[in-house]
Amino acid sequence: MISCLMIAACSTTRHLPEGENLYVGASVKINPDSSGKIKDEKGIKSVLEGKTRPLPNSSFLGFKYKLFFYNLGGEPGKEKGLGRWLRNKWGQPPVLGSQVKLKYNNDVLRSYLSTIGYLQAEVTGDTVVKNKKVKAIYTAQTGERYKINKVTFPKDSSGIAANINNNSSKSLLKAGNFYDFETIKNERIRIDNDLKEAGYFYFSPDFLLIQADSTIGKNSVNLFVKVKESTPDVSKKPYTINNITIYPNYNLRNDSAIKAAEPVLYKDFKIMDPKNTFKLGVFDRLVFFNKGETYNRRDHNQSLNRMVNIGTFKFVKADFIPVDSFKNNQLNIDFFLTPLKKNSLSFQVTGTSKSNNFVGSEVKITQTTRNVFRGAEQLEVSASGGFEQQIKGGQSKQGNSYSLTGQAKLSFPRFLLPFFKFNSTNAFIPRTNILASYQILSRADYSLNAIKGEFGYNWKESIFKEHTFNPISINYVKANLKDSSVLKTSPALRNSLENQYIIGLNYNFTYNNQVDDSRRNNVYFSADLETAGTVAGLLTSKNDIGKKTLFGTALSQFIRLEGDLRNYYKLNKNMTWANRLNVGYGYTYGNSTTLPFVRQFFAGGSSDIRAFGARILGPGSYISTDNTSTFRDQGADIKIMLNTELRFKIVSIFYGALFVDAGNIWTRKEDPNRPGAQFKFNSFMNEMAVGTGAGLRMDVSFFVLRLDAAFPIRKPYLPEGKRWVINDLNFGDKAWRKENLTFNLGIGYPF
Repeated sequence: MISCLMIAACSTTRHLPEGENLYVGASVKINPDSSGKIKDEKGIKSVLEGKTRPLPNSSFLGFKYKLFFYNLGGEPGKEKGLGRWLRNKWGQPPVLGSQVKLKYNNDVLRSYLSTIGYLQAEVTGDTVVKNKKVKAIYTAQTGERYKINKVTFPKDSSGIAANINNNSSKSLLKAGNFYDFETIKNERIRIDNDLKEAGYFYFSPDFLLIQADSTIGKNSVNLFVKVKESTPDVSKKPYTINNITIYPNYNLRNDSAIKAAEPVLYKDFKIMDPKNTFKLGVFDRLVFFNKGETYNRRDHNQSLNRMVNIGTFKFVKADFIPVDSFKNNQLNIDFFLTPLKKNSLSFQVTGTSKSNNFVGSEVKITQTTRNVFRGAEQLEVSASGGFEQQIKGGQSKQGNSYSLTGQAKLSFPRFLLPFFKFNSTNAFIPRTNILASYQILSRADYSLNAIKGEFGYNWKESIFKEHTFNPISINYVKANLKDSSVLKTSPALRNSLENQYIIGLNYNFTYNNQVDDSRRNNVYFSADLETAGTVAGLLTSKNDIGKKTLFGTALSQFIRLEGDLRNYYKLNKNMTWANRLNVGYGYTYGNSTTLPFVRQFFAGGSSDIRAFGARILGPGSYISTDNTSTFRDQGADIKIMLNTELRFKIVSIFYGALFVDAGNIWTRKEDPNRPGAQFKFNSFMNEMAVGTGAGLRMDVSFFVLRLDAAFPIRKPYLPEGKRWVINDLNFGDKAWRKENLTFNLGIGYPF
């Protein structure tokens, strides 16, 4: 291996032009002759090295693979066939030492240092040649970093200057902070935003001048905020809204006819909709401007966001037109809205491969109808069917399953509340959803017919926070239990698969700031609450055996809580440390002794504890020893799971991962048929399963294909004192691999 690497390394310089050297990159030394360290020296050094040009040839683990393929193709101009293809497809010509411009890079690095406050910085560059390879070395003498001594804002007591001065308390420029050019640019943007909120529609950050006086000594600067004298007069005055015209069925082909149509006056709006496509009340919830009010950016952005997010329009455009050529300080607004097609059909095919050796496929077809009742409503009707087949050793085994599902969902872009009209005022459109579905699921040990109906609301509090509340949720599950030794010997499992009504409410809160890529640390949190049988139990009577029933079928009665907390920390631009904590708890009462099967917690699988098969881990220290049935799904009332994963870029669209998963499930009460399954505070930590492994991902932004290989290092079902199995690892043993090594193929990241 060492010989191959040495040969490959030599090949990178073999075909260089006469008198040339291969450029291998740059390094930066900061204040090497002084003992003083600067703040965030490592980060600044990394930025400086990234700003040098040219960039060296691409490499992986020090191997310049693109240059290797370039040279493998033969000499330039003489290569043919495969050689030409290697050069053009995979190769990269050598970056030569003669391409390095030291003076240019010196100026670039010195300029950057001055933007972060090192106003007296000096940078010198030199090159070092060894074995036909050249490296650039830059030495930066930073001097002291300058701080802001005082910030002065315009003193005028009227007009635009007064507005800037009145909002000076919100300034990003603070006395005592380091001088930073990025902060100065952001301060100009902040001032511009404040002015836009006050009606200064035609103002721009470029009309602001922030001057720095560094002659006051003591490594300090005074900053002066001014409006440029060259600023146009139209940008120095606030504007009010005059006419608001809406074209809800606009297209360029019929532009003249639409604009010539007779407008319908509705409140402050002129609506140009000759085909009467939308109800007039729709625009109350889309347009936040009112005639006569001062223009502000908040209403501008919220109006556009709502029009885009309502899911009815393909194109959205707003034109602001000055009245009488800027003389009246008024703006007319024209909203041009181009609807999507009323009907659309989508077809989806998915393939699945699970860690419990089930492979299968699902086909789904969805019909979407928009603007159903002329109020921007949306109706989705879908039908799907899928199957799973268990494969072991290349042969089909028992355990086949199939499912058929039909679903209809009607969504209203507003809150539907009896006796109360509620209008949200943020940029996100609240929705009222009505859902109905029917599913048939057949497996080797049982079959389920499930009818579901829900009525509820979904709304966003902000870009990060989302709520879903379904005050009415009705599920009817009819189970057909087949002949199975597992079901016969497990009353708890049989009870969870009884015919039952699940009537109650559910609520979900989600916080997710991953949309903000500028953060180094991102957080995702989801909390679920579901109750069943509480209100319905008060309205129904007991049967002969003391159970609350509806139409002769028992009511499920439980409270179910689940929380999912994830943290993503960017170690650098190509490496992220991801962590997850997932906990769940189910409390049953009244009719129910166990959670319904469809509401239980499970452990194991490709997005869970990956060293163990899907749904076969636990509960507690219990392990199923029944080999007569394919049914091994182990559900329970309590779950604790922790995952940690280091994700890193390998090359191009390929990423790698190293991970550790830990967790288990437990029953709330003792289960005589599953000894060791009950959760106990003094022993649950000793019953945690632990697995580890590595993964390969192909990430093309909109699609992620994932392959994980995992193996257990702690098995909770082994006798105490023998549960850690790290010493038993033996990758060379075929029997060990067959028993312990688990491969998981998935779509998307596990969390």
